[in-house]
Amino acid sequence: MDFDLVLKNLLEGFDRLKIRYAALGAFGMAVLGVQRATGDLDFLVRKDDLASLDLLMASLRYKTLFRNENVTQYDGENIVLGHVDFLHAFRPLALKILDRSLSKPVFNGLRQLRVVQPEDLIAFKVQSLANNPHRRHRELADIELMLSILGKELDWARLKDAFDLFGEGETLKALQERFLP
Repeated sequence: MDFDLVLKNLLEGFDRLKIRYAALGAFGMAVLGVQRATGDLDFLVRKDDLASLDLLMASLRYKTLFRNENVTQYDGENIVLGHVDFLHAFRPLALKILDRSLSKPVFNGLRQLRVVQPEDLIAFKVQSLANNPHRRHRELADIELMLSILGKELDWARLKDAFDLFGEGETLKALQERFLP
C-alpha cells in the first residue's frame, strides 16, 4: 500500500464530502507517536456519512469487501491502494469518541488528520481483545506499547472505564502495576 497516496486521496475526499472521521488502529497509533508496522488503514466514521463514503471509495477505485452494522471493509483494485476499514460510529459512546478526536499534522505539517485520542484507541483495542480471543495477544501488545510510551500522559480513569466496560478490569490492574506512573 502506498500510504502517502492513499491518505492524501482520502483526506481530500473526506474534506470535499464533509465526511466525519478519525484514524484508528496501527496508523492511528503512529500518528500519536507509537510506531508499529501495518499494512492497512483503519478509521472511525459517522454511520450517516456512509453514502458519501461509498461514493468516495468508488471514485478512488475501491470495492466493498464486507459491510455489516458495525464495519465496512474496502479493497483497492491493486496493491498500491491496499485495504481500508471503517468502523461505523452511531452509538452514543462512538459518536462522543469521534467528536473529541484530535487534529494532528501529517505530510510534514501540510495536512491535518483526525485521530482518536489515545485512551479511545486503547478502548477499541480492549473491545477487540475481549470480543475476539484470537486477537488478544496482538491487541494486548499494542496496548502495552502505547502504555510504555504514553502512560504518563493518559487519563487512567478513562482507561479503567473502558477495561471495566468489557470485563477486563483484572487485565488493567496487571497493566497498572507495570505502567502506572
